[in-house]
Amino acid sequence: MRRNLGNIQNDDMGNKIIKYSTIGVIILTIIAIALIAYSQNLTKEVKEGALSSEEIANIVNRTNEVTSEEVEEASSEMGKSVEEAENEIENTLTTTTTENNTSLNTTNIVTNVNTTKQTEIPTQSNNETPAKKEEVKELNFAKPVEGEVVKEYAKENLVFSDTLQEWTVHTGIDIKAEKTTVVKSAEDGIVKSIKNDPRYGLTIVVEHENGFQTVYSNLLTSEFVVEGEKVKKEQSIGTVGNTAAFESAEEAHLHFEILKDNIQVDPSIYIKY
Repeated sequence: MRRNLGNIQNDDMGNKIIKYSTIGVIILTIIAIALIAYSQNLTKEVKEGALSSEEIANIVNRTNEVTSEEVEEASSEMGKSVEEAENEIENTLTTTTTENNTSLNTTNIVTNVNTTKQTEIPTQSNNETPAKKEEVKELNFAKPVEGEVVKEYAKENLVFSDTLQEWTVHTGIDIKAEKTTVVKSAEDGIVKSIKNDPRYGLTIVVEHENGFQTVYSNLLTSEFVVEGEKVKKEQSIGTVGNTAAFESAEEAHLHFEILKDNIQVDPSIYIKY
């Protein structure tokens, strides 16, 4: 009777072992098929460049989660044999992940090289010499004729005119000088015009740099220069006379003006005595 019970217990144990072994084999087969399918799909997508590194990480994490749950369930039933299978699965996953990472790194290297080639555009050297800034020449106006200044510049404060017998503006200075005294150019320039002004008589206008002009009026002659002629500083351009209708009651003198950008300014500020 004891032998029969022992045989029955041995048969039950054998059936359980066979049952658990069959279950374990089935589980391992399912896991292996799933891993092969994931590995092939992952390898194909990486080669085609369809997966990003973030997506690969998600797939591997999902695979690890499924594998871990299934291994734990099988481990409770199969013991040591399942642990060995788990080790094999982990080794397979490690190999597959390493191959995938290698393929991904290769793809990234090729992409980086292509990007570098596209961004490395040779810079053409600019052989053109930058234009030099024009140097602004500082002008120092000389006194056009020696003599006393008998009437100052007055554009705001009026002065009395002996000729007009009234208070009026005076847009230049009057320098006392005898008739036929030589008048000289106050600075380098070009003779812009020679004309008979109805108010100030025979007048020479010389144009200078930086927007300056000098005006020489009440002249007797202008025989030393012609219009358009280049003149040097202190070059003779005319002689003192008494041809200004607005200043005919005054002694012989040179009526001298300086204009900056076509506006009369006080000559005494610019003349170097």
